[in-house]
Amino acid sequence: MKRTPPSTKKSKTPPDPEAYQQALEDEHRIRKAFKDKDWAEIKSSDSWVIFKVMSEFVEGFEKLAKIGPCVTIFGSARTKPEHAYYKTAEHIARKLVQHGYGVITGGGPGIMEAGNKGAHAAGGKSVGLNIFLPFEQKGNIYIDPDKLITFDYFFVRKVMFVKYSQGFIVMPGGFGTLDELTEALTLIQTKKIGRFPIVLVGKKFWAGMVDWIKEVLVDEKMISPEDLDLFCVVDTPEDAVRAIDEFYSKYLLSPNF
Repeated sequence: MKRTPPSTKKSKTPPDPEAYQQALEDEHRIRKAFKDKDWAEIKSSDSWVIFKVMSEFVEGFEKLAKIGPCVTIFGSARTKPEHAYYKTAEHIARKLVQHGYGVITGGGPGIMEAGNKGAHAAGGKSVGLNIFLPFEQKGNIYIDPDKLITFDYFFVRKVMFVKYSQGFIVMPGGFGTLDELTEALTLIQTKKIGRFPIVLVGKKFWAGMVDWIKEVLVDEKMISPEDLDLFCVVDTPEDAVRAIDEFYSKYLLSPNF
């Protein structure tokens, strides 16, 4: 039975306007300190940031520790609900739930909303790792109320994506999507983390990048030919989810590790 969205209200709001104003004032003070060469003040400010970073790690670990097997869906926040990419991401999320996975997204609009919407409609776990931006990205309404976390720091959020995902499905997107993709490939290539499936969806969209990787990075020996096996490119929701399942079957692993 389909569930209705938990609420039309935001489950959690980004920092309030006063907090945002304080952050701007802090930035101004630090910039002024650089200009005035007040290095002691700069170092003191940096030290206190550590506690904020720690608090974000603690919140993320506590909320996600028992989340179970999940796959992260990345993609553009600018994709509209009527776009084919949005519908594809929603379909993929539904199928992931049917195959026993929860869905994690960046928590915002566009492809992220589509992923959460599909997971929610299929009765699965719908997780949002939101980021507070000057443009005030808000968590979408399809995230489970207790599984929306809003971060100030991108790098803390990235740790959560890698640590709690059993695979990445990468829809068409911009700089942020490319950032998450290339960082995951780097971590796997350098063996800083164990291998997991990375699936690019949209052969036409990704064709130029994939050709460049093959014809430039490989040919000029910037990467090894076997590094091409770290990701695959598909076109359909069925193939995207099949790639996740086949990875764990091939390597005799369970996504529940």
